[in-house]
Amino acid sequence: MFSNATPTAFRLTALFSFLFVLTGCSSMKIEDFKDQTPTLVLEEYFLGDTTAWGIFEDRFGNLKRSFKVEITGTVEDGVLTLDEHFEYNDGEKDRRVWRIAPKGNGYYEGKADDVVGIASGQIVGNALNWEYNLDLPVGDAVWRVHFNDWMFLLPDGVLVNKAKVTKWGLHLGTVTLFFNKPNT
Repeated sequence: MFSNATPTAFRLTALFSFLFVLTGCSSMKIEDFKDQTPTLVLEEYFLGDTTAWGIFEDRFGNLKRSFKVEITGTVEDGVLTLDEHFEYNDGEKDRRVWRIAPKGNGYYEGKADDVVGIASGQIVGNALNWEYNLDLPVGDAVWRVHFNDWMFLLPDGVLVNKAKVTKWGLHLGTVTLFFNKPNT
């Protein structure tokens, strides 16, 4: 079957087949959530104080880190600012400030200091699909990674966020967060 194939061509075919299986395909589309409730309105949900708890699992499903995030959201001139304060289980602390602007028809764009370029996403029904590149400190290095976030608003003010983290198309891990509004 491979008698005419060179060893290099065979290795490349095997590598691309392996990468396809490793990265997989997602058939989930934002339009799938058009009839789902409660309806997510980003500027309303994140206005005021919000608390989130999260975990990071590596590509093998091993829990690597857990964290808590205290978020203060304000809206000025239509722009949502999220001031996020992270506290990790190993004692590390971090801060990220997002500035997110609605672009119409459920589309949003956002910026933060460690986000490369512009984050973009769309809300339909109870779901937001949000993608961006992030400069992530890893030891003494900084890795540029890609986040593909899916957020789902559930009853009682619970918002679930699941993000696939990739580099060069390879799955590095998954971040899962649960947001809750006080007094909801």
